Amino acid sequence: MSKIRKKMGPLLLLIICQCAINSVKTHSASNPNIILLMADDLGIGDLGCYGNKTLRTPNIDRLAEEGVTLTQHIAAAPLCTPSRAAFLTGRYPIRSGMAAFSRVGVFLFSASSGGLPSEEITFSKLLKQKGYATALIGKWHLGMNCESSNDFCHHPLSHGFDYFYGLTVTNFRDCKPGQGSVFLKGVQKTLIIPIQIAGITLVSLAIARYIGLLNVPFQAFYYCLLIITISLVVLMFFFYHFRHLNCFLMRNHQIIQQPLSYENLTQRLTKEAMQFIGRNTDAPFLLVLSYLHVHTALYASEDFRGKSKHGLYGDAVEEMDWSVGGKSTNWEGGIRVPGLLHWPGVIQAGAYIDEPTSNMDIFPTVVKLAEAQLPSDRIIDGHDLLPLLQGKVTRSKHEFLFHYCNAYLNAVRWHPGNSESVWKVFFFTPNFSPEDSNGCYDSHVCFCHGGFITQHNPPLLFDLSRDPEEKVPLTPETESRFYEILRVIHQAVDNHTRSLQAVPNQLSWDNLLWKPWLQLCCSSLFQSCYCDYDSGESPLEVHSG
Repeated sequence: MSKIRKKMGPLLLLIICQCAINSVKTHSASNPNIILLMADDLGIGDLGCYGNKTLRTPNIDRLAEEGVTLTQHIAAAPLCTPSRAAFLTGRYPIRSGMAAFSRVGVFLFSASSGGLPSEEITFSKLLKQKGYATALIGKWHLGMNCESSNDFCHHPLSHGFDYFYGLTVTNFRDCKPGQGSVFLKGVQKTLIIPIQIAGITLVSLAIARYIGLLNVPFQAFYYCLLIITISLVVLMFFFYHFRHLNCFLMRNHQIIQQPLSYENLTQRLTKEAMQFIGRNTDAPFLLVLSYLHVHTALYASEDFRGKSKHGLYGDAVEEMDWSVGGKSTNWEGGIRVPGLLHWPGVIQAGAYIDEPTSNMDIFPTVVKLAEAQLPSDRIIDGHDLLPLLQGKVTRSKHEFLFHYCNAYLNAVRWHPGNSESVWKVFFFTPNFSPEDSNGCYDSHVCFCHGGFITQHNPPLLFDLSRDPEEKVPLTPETESRFYEILRVIHQAVDNHTRSLQAVPNQLSWDNLLWKPWLQLCCSSLFQSCYCDYDSGESPLEVHSG
């Protein structure tokens, strides 16, 4: 499984934990307390319960020993934003407009206008309607505002969560001094040409009017120069103050720390989670604890720093484990993720399930456990996991799983009902090579169209049951059913495509861009947006930019 271990990508579901906390008054199968733990960038080969011999994850391993281990658990997308949308809604991100047609597949700025649409139904909304107390602690990354800096249309509290403590965007390396810049490497590269054009235009207009070649009224010329100048100043201001503007910690609608401090951050998240549980001992609750570990920027507190055998990454994994107590590709290493479920007395301890499952399955599973009703006005792509977990059925309902690279259908997985094989085809693959200037090796983010990909005709075909590392593509010579398999998969693609409906693109350039009027600051924008109220003091009113 070496290839799988090396190439794990962004949002990775770590643990689904259904458990009755000892101090909590719930032990029945109806309306159980539900705790969902998530981790970023954690490889399926990085945990002891999945075979790792050098990283210490005893608490996570104990959950596996006492619960069910999913060996073919799949993230619905290899990037944070679309995968989280699928996790919360049980639907492919393309259905909610949370899959990008542009290069950028995630939200980069807290002051963007895109996000999870209010029309989408999350499992937190449905459980809240059933009387559950609901909380999201940690990373959100599904947008915040739409038209003003305080409408909070995409905020967790607008999607069924009673309580939020965490980050609205993600854990950029830019947020931690000395860790480099994903933003400058990935985004500024696309803005260099527009900035150069604006600068050249500015100088050219000034020269042309000065020597008499541009005969326009002074007022119009002045406004043109003013607009261009202001645009350049705003861009430069944003680049220079990125950490203060984009990296902050919120409690509900209030900023409590800006910029974000990584000091004891995992402990703070864990403390908030335990306090939420303590506040809700007499009623059912849903807790989503969404770690920043082990997404870059890597960090570990003093108690864990330097203690593992794998540097800062290993320290971060072990710190995340303490709290439990290939990036952006659809290769198995980018989407096959750890999945553990724990519910003593209800699901079998120590069981392994080798059937394909998806993080979209959490939606119907959680909704069923809370005795809520699934929405009947939309397609839900996930399936209730409980029959599989309890051994009532032995086959996954996912005969086909469709893997998107942003908004482009990249690969398809087929698990025939009469076979143990799991076929997977790739229609294209991102260019991942140090020698390829259009590739994603240097930026660590793979784009999904144009010169950034290689089309395959016929598609690449693998049998994951025999070749989980996807080392050797099958051919008509090595697989007698080659064309039959492709025919069935193409028919499934046609059926899936016909089920899609046009929706607003939440990751369009207009929705992705930084908008100063949506910028939140806990102090004046001209005071560098600085505050630290995470010590327990009451935060001041949030200021708009």
